Amino acid sequence: MIRNGKALAGIGGILLLLLLPACSQEETPQHAFEAYVSGWQALNYEAMYDKLSPASQTKISKDDFVKKYESVYKGIEMTDLTVKPAFPEELQKPVKNKDEVSVPFHVELNTLAGPVKFDQTARLVKGKKEKDTVWQIDWSPSYLFPQLKDGDKVRVQSTEAVRGEIVDRRGNKLAYNGPAKQIGVVPGKLGDAAEQTKAKLANKLGMKVEEINQKLSASWVKPESFVPLAYIQDGETEAYTKLPGVTFSSKEIRTYPFDEAAAHLTGYIGQISAEELKKLQSEGYRTGDVIGKAGLEQIYEKRLKGQPGYKIFITGADGTEKETLAEKVMVPGQTVTLSIDANLQKLVYEQMKKDAGSAAAIQPLTGEVLALVSSPSYNPNVFVKGISGTQYKQLNEDPKKPFLNRFTKTFSPGSAFKMLTAAVSIDGGVLNPDEQKTIKGLRWTKDASWGSYYVTRVHDSSPVNLQSALTNSDNIYFAQAALELGKDKFVEASAKFGINEKLPLPYAFDTSQLYNKQIANDIQLADSGYGQGEVTMTSLHTALTYSALVNQGNIIYPSLLKEDKGKEKYWKPSAMKPETAELLKKDLVEAVKDPRGVGHGAAVPGKLIAGKTGTAELKKAKGEEGQENGWFVGFDAADPQLLVSMMIEDVKGRGGSGYITSRVKAVFQQYANGIN
Repeated sequence: MIRNGKALAGIGGILLLLLLPACSQEETPQHAFEAYVSGWQALNYEAMYDKLSPASQTKISKDDFVKKYESVYKGIEMTDLTVKPAFPEELQKPVKNKDEVSVPFHVELNTLAGPVKFDQTARLVKGKKEKDTVWQIDWSPSYLFPQLKDGDKVRVQSTEAVRGEIVDRRGNKLAYNGPAKQIGVVPGKLGDAAEQTKAKLANKLGMKVEEINQKLSASWVKPESFVPLAYIQDGETEAYTKLPGVTFSSKEIRTYPFDEAAAHLTGYIGQISAEELKKLQSEGYRTGDVIGKAGLEQIYEKRLKGQPGYKIFITGADGTEKETLAEKVMVPGQTVTLSIDANLQKLVYEQMKKDAGSAAAIQPLTGEVLALVSSPSYNPNVFVKGISGTQYKQLNEDPKKPFLNRFTKTFSPGSAFKMLTAAVSIDGGVLNPDEQKTIKGLRWTKDASWGSYYVTRVHDSSPVNLQSALTNSDNIYFAQAALELGKDKFVEASAKFGINEKLPLPYAFDTSQLYNKQIANDIQLADSGYGQGEVTMTSLHTALTYSALVNQGNIIYPSLLKEDKGKEKYWKPSAMKPETAELLKKDLVEAVKDPRGVGHGAAVPGKLIAGKTGTAELKKAKGEEGQENGWFVGFDAADPQLLVSMMIEDVKGRGGSGYITSRVKAVFQQYANGIN
C-alpha cells in the first residue's frame, strides 16, 4: 500500500506540474535582429514587417512597407545584398535591465549605378508577444539608406550611351548619330476634328488609322503627351502645320548617309528582342535598348555600344535633390575606323545597282579591304525610322533578294579561277607556259569513259599556249591542265590559296570550296580546272588570290579595320613561286590589252590593267539552258593600289562577262580621277 501510495503521489506531482502556468521565455536581441536580417537578405519583406514594433507598424502599413522595399530595390536594380550585424556581447543573451538596445549593422549591395555600402544602427525595443518577452525593430526609412528620411524618395536618372560611329579610312561617316525630325500628335489638342486629322495623317504618312489609334492608346499617354508617329524630312513639316494637334520634335537617331551603297556592310540597329535580352541581360542590356542587328553594327556591337550612365539619388518631398547614393558616368561607344573607302564603296555600288551581284575591292599590297558591295540593296535608315509592314513585305518578297548579303556568299567563279589552275599546274611541273598545244574544235572529251560528256570553249584556235588560253579563256586548255596535275595534287595545291578555309576576318563570310565532299572523278576534276564543277568562292577571296600576282606569289593578309593594317603581312605565303606570279601578271596584262581578248573591255588608257573574265554556267546538265554569272578580276599592274573582283548574276544575253568589264573599267577610271 505504501508502495502504491508513493506511486500515486508521484503521478499527482506530475499532474500538478502540468497544470501550473508555463514560465515566460525571453528572446535575446541578437536572435531577434538575426531573424529580421534573414528576412531582409531573402527579400521576404512580409517577414521583416512582422518583426517591427507596434509603434512602427502604426506609422507604415504592411502593404506600404513591402511596396517601399520592392519599388526602391527594383528601381535601382539591386543585387548581391549583404547585411552584417555586429552584436556586442551583452546583446547575445537576455537583457534584463533595458527596454531598448542599439545594434550596429553594415550593408553592401550592387546597383545599376555601382556598389553602395553604408553603416547604420538599428534600434530594438522590448515588447510582448503573447506571454513571451521579445525584441522588435523600431523601423526607420534610414535603414534602407542612412540619408533617407520620412517623405523622401529614391530616384534613378539614366543617361543613354552615345553609340560609337563607324567611319571609313578618311573619317567619312558610314554610321553616326544624327538629328531627325519626328512628327506626332498631342491628344488633348486634337479637338473635334480628331478623326479627320488622324485620317489625313495616315494617308500622308503611309500608315493606317488603326496604327495611330494604337499609339495613342498606350498606357503612358496623357492629354498633354507628345505621341510620336513617324520620322519625316525637314522640308516636309509645312504640309502638316495646319492640322490641329500635330506637332514636331527633334531626336538623334542612327543615320546611314551612304544608304543602299553600304547597307550590307554597315548593317543596322534595332530594339533588342526578348530572345536577345535573355542572352545579354548579364552584360548590362535592358528592355528598350538598341543593338546591332546585322553587318558591322552587329559584329562590333561591344565596341560601339558604350555604357549608359546612371545616378541614384534622394529627393525631398518637394522634389529637391538632396544626396547622391551612387553614380556611374556614361561611357560613349568607341569609333570604329575601317579600311573601307566610302567613296569607292559608293562608286562600285553605282556600277552594280541595277543588277544582282557581289564585289570586293582591296589594296593588294597592304591587304586593306576598300569596298564590299552587295546588290541589290535596301536602305538601312528605314529600319531605324520604322519600316512599315508593306515596305518590309515588298523587300522580302522581291525576287532579286535585296536582303541577301551576296558579298558574304560563295558563287561559282568560272574562268576567274583559271589563274589559280595555271599557277598550281606550272608550279606542279605539268604545264609549260610556252608549249604550243594542239586543240582542235569547240568540244573536247578525254576518252570514251566520259560517254556523252564534253568540255566546250568559245574560240576555235590551235595551237594554244598559256598566253592565248588566258586571252581567249580556253576551257579545254585548263581542263587538260587540271587532269595532267591529277586530283590529289590539284586539291593539295589549291589549299595553298586558302580554298576550304575561312577568311581571317570577323565578318561571317561563307567558306570557299573546291568540292562538296570530294572530287569524285575526272569529269569533275576537268570542270574544276576552269572554275566550274563544285568550285565556289566569295568575291573577296577571289580578289585575295589575285593579290599573289603583285606580292611575289604571296597572298596578302586582309584587314577590315584601319588599326589592323600590317599586323600580319601574308595570309598565304608562297601560294605560288615568284616567277610564276610575274609570268601570270604579264599574261593577264596581255589578256586585257589584246583587242581580241574577252577582257579587253576593261582596258583603261594610261593604265596597265591586268585581269581575267569569268562566266559561270549554272545548269544541271550539258546542253541545258541555264543562268550565267559573269566575273571580272582586275588590277593596275604598273601601280597596284586597287584590285577589284566583281560578279554579276544572269549576264546571259547581255554580253556575258563583257557586261562586267565595262563596269570595272569605270571604277578604275573614276577612282583614279580624284575619288581616292
